[in-house]
Amino acid sequence: MAKRKIFAENSVRLTVNGQVYDLDVGAKSGQIDPSHALVYTLRETLGLTGTKAACGQGACGACTVIMDGKAVNSCKILTIECEGKSITTIEGLRDPKTGALDPLQQAFIEHAAFQCGFCTPGIIMTSKALLNENPHPTEDEIKEALSGNFCRCVSHYHVVRAVLSVAESGRQTDERQL
Repeated sequence: MAKRKIFAENSVRLTVNGQVYDLDVGAKSGQIDPSHALVYTLRETLGLTGTKAACGQGACGACTVIMDGKAVNSCKILTIECEGKSITTIEGLRDPKTGALDPLQQAFIEHAAFQCGFCTPGIIMTSKALLNENPHPTEDEIKEALSGNFCRCVSHYHVVRAVLSVAESGRQTDERQL
C-alpha cells in the first residue's frame, strides 16, 4: 500500500474560507499533531472559534463545517486527512467584500432561531450545505438534514422556519467559497 503524500512531505495543505494554509505535521511547537481532529486545528491553530467542539464523537453536530460542498463533523476528521480539501466555517459565510452576513445567518436572526448560540454555527453550516445542494427543500427535507444537530435550548421550529424563509425567498447566496 502506498503512503499518502502528506506523510512523505510532513505537511498538509488545505483551504479554509478561501485562504490556503500549509501546515507542518509533527510534535514540535507550531506543528499540527497527526492525531489532531480538524475542529482542534480550526479553533486552536487557525483561531476560527466559531466551529464548536462539544461531544467529540460526531453525535451533536456542533462542529459541523462544509468540506468540498458537504456538511461534515470536524471532530471526526483528522486534519491530516484534509490534504487538498476546501473547508468553509461559519466565519467564511460573511461576504468577504462587504462583511454582510449570509442570508441564512440573517434569517436565523430574523426568526430567533438561536438562544445561547453554542450549537447555531453547526446548524447553520448543515443548513447551508443543504441549501447549496437543494435550493428549495421541503420542510421534511430540512428536518432530515438537521437530524444530526442537537440543541437543548431552542425549538427546531424556529430553525426550520429560518431555513424555509431563505429557500422560499431565493435569498440563497452563491457558492463563492463552498
